[in-house]
Amino acid sequence: MVRQTSGRGPSMADVAREAGVSGQTVSRVANGKSNVDHATRERVLAAMRRVGYRPNSAARALRNGHFRNIGVIMSTAPAFGNSRTLNAIAAAVVAKGFSIVLMPVSQPSQGEVTGAFNRLNEEAVDGVIILIEQHQLDESDIELPNGLPVVVIDSSARYDYPVVDTDQAEGAASATQHLLDLGHQTVWHIAGPPESYSAERRLKSWRATLERAGRVVPPVMTGDWSAQSGYDHGLRLPDEVTAVFAANDQMALGLLRALHEKGRAVPGDVSVVGFDDMEEAAYFWPPLTTVRQSFETVGHDAVAALLAEIADERKGASAVTVPTSLIIRSSTAPPQNP
Repeated sequence: MVRQTSGRGPSMADVAREAGVSGQTVSRVANGKSNVDHATRERVLAAMRRVGYRPNSAARALRNGHFRNIGVIMSTAPAFGNSRTLNAIAAAVVAKGFSIVLMPVSQPSQGEVTGAFNRLNEEAVDGVIILIEQHQLDESDIELPNGLPVVVIDSSARYDYPVVDTDQAEGAASATQHLLDLGHQTVWHIAGPPESYSAERRLKSWRATLERAGRVVPPVMTGDWSAQSGYDHGLRLPDEVTAVFAANDQMALGLLRALHEKGRAVPGDVSVVGFDDMEEAAYFWPPLTTVRQSFETVGHDAVAALLAEIADERKGASAVTVPTSLIIRSSTAPPQNP
């Protein structure tokens, strides 16, 4: 085994001697080149492990122009959609041979966002995906630093960067219209928190759908995405209500329990629609009619847009909207007394 010279780490030359190959072959393996046969690559990688060699990402970036690291600035506020989207981003990043550097922020203020960008610069990233749902991201005092390719997920597209989002309006409209088409006179709504882009878009689309149909728009019930808030609103739901669209599946779950405790059958007395199509939605009782959004597609499209920016150094706003689909299960039915 190669012994390291005192005062320095193992070099490519050390690896080459250990593996019995040329320095050029070691360089190709270290830089992820494809023109090395499998057996040789495995021999070089084994030699790297034995001598303790780690490829220098900064030096590699100087040679290749990229660090092959993607940064993600993400709100620490718990949200089912954000966690699913992050998983999709990570899978897409790894599939492209990049690594992911996560930078959480508790409050998306100018100081936190700027600090996150600065820390990501220290981590040597090629670009940044911003996954912050709250409205603070669009406040006038939030300015995103220049110098890095950026893609924003779930925002108002005010920024001069690509924006990727689910078609929230389409999903809410299909949920509301489904209940009207079943014969319900109107649809009540449990909205998400007001600081959420998604909640705001779903609420506006629910209201617009009722207004287009000439129906009464009930007062909005505002939740916080939790099953508890859906449950609390369900206990207070007036007895004359026959249809409810909850802005996410977790609030719909709490609503289902409250209706059960009140002795109101679903869908016999009240039809319920959710939003997200989380894996458990098909196993609620009754199985939940809901709007499916593809977090996988959002994550994949965000990574694709960022890599295109990195490769072509293109700037400028563009919007990618991912469609939704209504998944009809057993929690909705025509009203018993229309």
